[in-house]
Amino acid sequence: MAIEWSEKPADRITLGGSALEYGCWGPAPDRAPTLVMLHEGLGSIAQWRDLPARLAAATGFGVLAYARAGYGGSDPVTLPRPLNYMSLEAENVLGPLLDAAGIAQAVLLGHSDGATIAAIYGGSVSDMRVRGLVLIAPHFFAEAEGLTAIRAAGKAYREGTLRNRLSKYHRDVDSAFNGWHDAWTDPAFESWNVADCIDHLRIPVLAIQGREDPYGTLAQISEIEARIYSPLETLILEGCGHAPHLEYPEQTEEAIVEFCARLHRLEREEVRIA
Repeated sequence: MAIEWSEKPADRITLGGSALEYGCWGPAPDRAPTLVMLHEGLGSIAQWRDLPARLAAATGFGVLAYARAGYGGSDPVTLPRPLNYMSLEAENVLGPLLDAAGIAQAVLLGHSDGATIAAIYGGSVSDMRVRGLVLIAPHFFAEAEGLTAIRAAGKAYREGTLRNRLSKYHRDVDSAFNGWHDAWTDPAFESWNVADCIDHLRIPVLAIQGREDPYGTLAQISEIEARIYSPLETLILEGCGHAPHLEYPEQTEEAIVEFCARLHRLEREEVRIA
């Protein structure tokens, strides 16, 4: 089954046994590189707002965004999620998605859980189609501060307005929220760590982090800096929380556009042999 590259909303493709919602913007993969967008742990295509369209216009790349199983308009999942659900997404779904879209050159752009999935894929799968990573608020290991914030989100979901706010984005909002929250608050998740994927990255990386992010500290970025062997650029935004692309859109988008432009220039440079 192939992805139909058109800008009509709410297309679906079956991968890994689930029908997944996806959307496309800009040129098709046979005409330009493709930015593949991976949403956060409570995200969906709609929650990117108009960022995919803006990035397509600014970079000249095509943009493909999809909702993982259990999110947005995609099929629900059986709960509880396994604690290695991010690794499973990278291993079982992302590659087939690139295949189905006919992508020849890709930059993976992920936010939060999506950034972690992108990094796992980049560091564990030998896929020459992936030329770079944009990691927005990635996490590679559990931190006490982040786990506290997730527990607070659980209280806001049960007792506050969070469930109502999220319900307009997800076909099964309880599955979306509980699948994320219950995995992260499982006592065994305190020892979760996938930072070894950084050791194997051999492609350029742009990492973007808000200094006031309640879900992850700058230790996540320091982990990349300490372990990576490939080119790394970082953007640390003062006074910014967990969603730089929403809180500081101009700075975030400028960094992404410049990163993609540099990658594209490198792709087109002629290699001279003396």
